[in-house]
Amino acid sequence: MKILLMAALAMCMSTFVGAQTPPKKSPPSESRMELKSKAKQVAAGASAADHALTPEEMTIADQIHLGRMPCEMGSYVQIDADPKAPGFFHVQTKAGKYRMFPVVTATGAIRLEDQKIGAVWLQLANKSMLMNQRVGQRLADECMSPAQHAVAEALKLNPAPSFMDPPASATVAKTAR
Repeated sequence: MKILLMAALAMCMSTFVGAQTPPKKSPPSESRMELKSKAKQVAAGASAADHALTPEEMTIADQIHLGRMPCEMGSYVQIDADPKAPGFFHVQTKAGKYRMFPVVTATGAIRLEDQKIGAVWLQLANKSMLMNQRVGQRLADECMSPAQHAVAEALKLNPAPSFMDPPASATVAKTAR
């Protein structure tokens, strides 16, 4: 009786174990692999075409300060040109990495964007900042390359006139009277 019970249990176990193993998948056919490869190539081509830079955007790209820039509160931003895509940049902070490209602005400010994430790099003559447009938050502020630091120091010694100040020609005319 014990032998009969053990035999029945062994048969049940083999059936149970066999039921839990997933069926083996056949390897994908070559035509299916070709279709996947071609689809990826088309998608990559479409993405590159969407982000083809204009000559004006390439001019902006030439003005981007590269390297590691210290920012306020001990943070930093590292900007490197993308060697595979002229005009594109890898922007990195402690908090994240972004792939950005230049955008033409009405004011002439130098601007890079990562539209997928909503990140924006604004570069002015005396400082730069990294912002997240989606949440309306500055990720890094008061970032300065050596060239921007020199401009900031010069502005401390010789501040730019305020738009509230009268024009210089009006001041000269008043003193001549």
